[in-house]
Amino acid sequence: MIRGFSRAVLALALARGPEPHPTIVIDPGHPSEVSSGASMQHGTSEVHIAWLVAQRLATLLRAQGYSVVLTKPAERAMVTNVERARIGNAAKATLVVRLHCDESPDSGYAIYHADREATVQGHTGPSNAVMGASAAAAESLHVSMSRMLSGKLKDGGVRGDSKTAIGSKQGALTGSVFSDVPVVLIEMVTLSNARDAAFIKQPAGQSLMAQAIAHGIARYAPAANSPRVR
Repeated sequence: MIRGFSRAVLALALARGPEPHPTIVIDPGHPSEVSSGASMQHGTSEVHIAWLVAQRLATLLRAQGYSVVLTKPAERAMVTNVERARIGNAAKATLVVRLHCDESPDSGYAIYHADREATVQGHTGPSNAVMGASAAAAESLHVSMSRMLSGKLKDGGVRGDSKTAIGSKQGALTGSVFSDVPVVLIEMVTLSNARDAAFIKQPAGQSLMAQAIAHGIARYAPAANSPRVR
């Protein structure tokens, strides 16, 4: 459990009412100071898939009444992880959703949120409030994604940033440390897995992924035109 956050507090965060135009910042992963994301795996790349799903997700969210901000203007635009976090802060985002694809011997998707404070480049964060809200958002996304992607991809559940390679060294991902607003990172598929890659390379797979994420966002922070979600 996040420090100082009880189940009751998380439940309140999940039960928020609709806002007229919540702002969602979509952060399509890479290129960044960590990686270009352009290495080819099973005929595609992380940076390409993240960009395609981001476009579909942005279209869905705007149709539901959200204000949408993307952290970069083009697929190959270079933006550091600190800059990406600052874009979310400047937008006063209701939620920042970071889209990535994993590379590992495993398969499927997983949703990450900061589970501890860390200091990076002299900056300490995220705050306890941001960690709690991010955990609530991650749980909301997982409910929708687990239902809509059942039978399509392995469910890796909700995990702390400290379970990632970078988070295990720093304590949290850089994008979380510098964020003043709720933020989650979604490893949408394990791109090194042939079955996962085949799913997400198809327009139907990209569309289903975007829909599952949009439903999770609506569960956490519904807009005026969001569909009712259980």
